[in-house]
Amino acid sequence: MTRPGFKPALLHPRYWLMWFGLGLLWLVVLLPYPLLLRLGRLLGWAMYLAMRERREIARINLELCFPQWSAARRAAVLRENFASNGIALFEMAMAWWWPPRRLAKLARIEGLEHLQQAAAAGQGVVLMSLHFTTLEIGAALLGQRVTIDGMYREHRNAAFDYVQRRGRERHNADAIAVEREDVRSMLKSLRKGRGIWYAPDQDYGRKASVFVPLFGVTAATVTATATFARLGKALVVPFTQTRLPGAQGYLLTVHPPLENFPMGDEEADALRINQWVEQQILLQPEQYMWVHRRFKTRPEGEPRFYPKRQRRKRRRRSAD
Repeated sequence: MTRPGFKPALLHPRYWLMWFGLGLLWLVVLLPYPLLLRLGRLLGWAMYLAMRERREIARINLELCFPQWSAARRAAVLRENFASNGIALFEMAMAWWWPPRRLAKLARIEGLEHLQQAAAAGQGVVLMSLHFTTLEIGAALLGQRVTIDGMYREHRNAAFDYVQRRGRERHNADAIAVEREDVRSMLKSLRKGRGIWYAPDQDYGRKASVFVPLFGVTAATVTATATFARLGKALVVPFTQTRLPGAQGYLLTVHPPLENFPMGDEEADALRINQWVEQQILLQPEQYMWVHRRFKTRPEGEPRFYPKRQRRKRRRRSAD
């Protein structure tokens, strides 16, 4: 995909509200980092109170994954998780707009040699990540040090899409955004020895998925990680990031490549991925994106875990 260029059509009045919101966010993230963390926590508390449907989804996910925890512990993690989601909004803006030097000061990176060795050998890499709330800033900080192409899904609002893509691609002039559905381009990049960011921890439906346990709950799990590794002749290198306490910044960890992966058995490969996902979530459950309907796709005959989505009903005027 080519890098996005500004188009006069983005100045249409239908985008004015979005531009105003983005401008306000740009102004806010000029503030010092510790203050942004406090503002993010306040925003997260407001989200906790206002976003009832998402709060319920997160509560159900925590109950499914951690039935051994006390109700008080799950409630505490839920509240802290929304605080983390509030902070994530400002982290996204920091990743898009902070000067590179200012942003880089927040990063501590471990295991970068795993990517450097793969690049030196011309070996493609599936950088396997997870949907932590620190996803955006973690990818930006790593992108300052190595070239990693990102998975990308076009946003419905063209103005936001333009800003988002420019923000994500600015840290590395050689990095590109690859459409999530463009498997052919992805495999070509891997065979050329490039790295592709990919997160296999969400529910994308029955297609290209198998049912294997995640925290003891049957979960539709994509088989794409093994497929990309096999067809792209690539290594699978896990990557995580953690928001450190006390405004210390972020720890980015590039883990060693998975050994003997894929094994050729879709269910066994998917289960191995889920087990790794479990291990990483347990290290920082408050920073995981629990608001996603991770278990929405159920095996035939199993009841749904989540309530039906609430849709606003348009008021119809009476014919009288």
